[in-house]
Amino acid sequence: MSTNRQAGASSPWRAPILFAILALLIILEGSWRSALFSGSWNTALAILNMGLISAITALGVNMQWGYAGLFNVGVVGFLALGGLAPVLVSLPPVEGGWAAGGPRVLVALASGLGTLALAVVLWRKLAKSWLRGLVVLAVLIAGFVLYRELFDPAVTAIEANQSARYGNLGGLGWPVLLSWPVGGLFAAAAAWGVGKVALGLRSDYLAIATLGIGEIIVAVLKNEEWLARGVKNITSIPRPVGYEIQLQQNPEFQQAAANWGFPVAEASGIWVKLSYMSLFLVVLLVLILLAELALKSPWGRMMRAIRDNETAAEAMGKNVTNRHLQVFVIGSAVIGIAGAMMITLDGLMAPTGYNPLRYTFLIWVMVIVGGSGNNWGAVLGAVLIWFLWIKAEAWGPQLMSLLTSPLPDGGLKSHLMSSAAHMRFIAMGAVLLLVLRFAPRGLVPEK
Repeated sequence: MSTNRQAGASSPWRAPILFAILALLIILEGSWRSALFSGSWNTALAILNMGLISAITALGVNMQWGYAGLFNVGVVGFLALGGLAPVLVSLPPVEGGWAAGGPRVLVALASGLGTLALAVVLWRKLAKSWLRGLVVLAVLIAGFVLYRELFDPAVTAIEANQSARYGNLGGLGWPVLLSWPVGGLFAAAAAWGVGKVALGLRSDYLAIATLGIGEIIVAVLKNEEWLARGVKNITSIPRPVGYEIQLQQNPEFQQAAANWGFPVAEASGIWVKLSYMSLFLVVLLVLILLAELALKSPWGRMMRAIRDNETAAEAMGKNVTNRHLQVFVIGSAVIGIAGAMMITLDGLMAPTGYNPLRYTFLIWVMVIVGGSGNNWGAVLGAVLIWFLWIKAEAWGPQLMSLLTSPLPDGGLKSHLMSSAAHMRFIAMGAVLLLVLRFAPRGLVPEK
């Protein structure tokens, strides 16, 4: 047994101590105003809330990589699909949008899916020959032509309906909390499609497939205005909690804010963020509970056995491909839930904001730093890295100013100071290197 494994197994206080340090950092951010901390509870809670959403995303990636060794580099796409759910579920329908082309869009999508299904059936049923390929190709071409004939006019009609303000279908007008599991279903459906094609092949095929599908999903959201207005963005997505303006106009809340010693505007922001935090914590804890139960069940032991030695698992009669597909879909569903929660928190659907550096690379840093294969490690790594990611933007110029103070003004000093805003990238790389060097299995390693 290696030294690292012994250290991870013999340090039961490691995780509680690290979580306590993380909690202290959040408290200092909210209560102590200094060169390092803002002294604002609104800022501290905003960091914590986005950290909790990042923790749910990291939990989904940890299920795929930590449980089964599946390398998903298209996290941004599954997040974006989850983010589409609040738009389609909670927004009210656009007047005239559905009548303009809604049914025709559904028929077009059904024809597209039907074409793919028919092509698969024919490929399996027909005898292996050159004729099989020709027939399947003819079916695909005919189905594509039919799909475009139905789809294009319908989309044009929808986007022409109140184009300055809407130009999309809108949603169902249902409670926004329902959109969170729907976001998980959207991401799970996409993961099933990718997994059926790429799983069972070499692991690099899955990485290429997820990378491609992630960029395709973001590109679709940017260009299909009928769906979510594309780059025009959608604002005013309904909240599951109260609004600051309403709280500030409530006499009882005004009195409570005075009793707390906060200005009413600051108190309203704190209250809203605490409400969000409560919801996010409930979702996170439920997901961790289910993940821990699954990991300690026979299914979890089987997944780890497959991860460690696929050949031995296959020799014992395990269907490795199906199990990989299963965990890939589950992990992607968790990522989709996080995507829906993030859009609900922001109140804004902006497809241009889905940056792979932020929503794929940084999530992987969180999982690696926290401890791959450990659910609590993924949560710790997510909140810690998000805290450092935010604070590095403020700490970078201060550190650069200190380092360049001996230099004369102008020239090199000016260049370094102007580059200080990019210190967060250097900081994340340094943190990752330090963890890989001194704790290669993460801060809270898998037992």
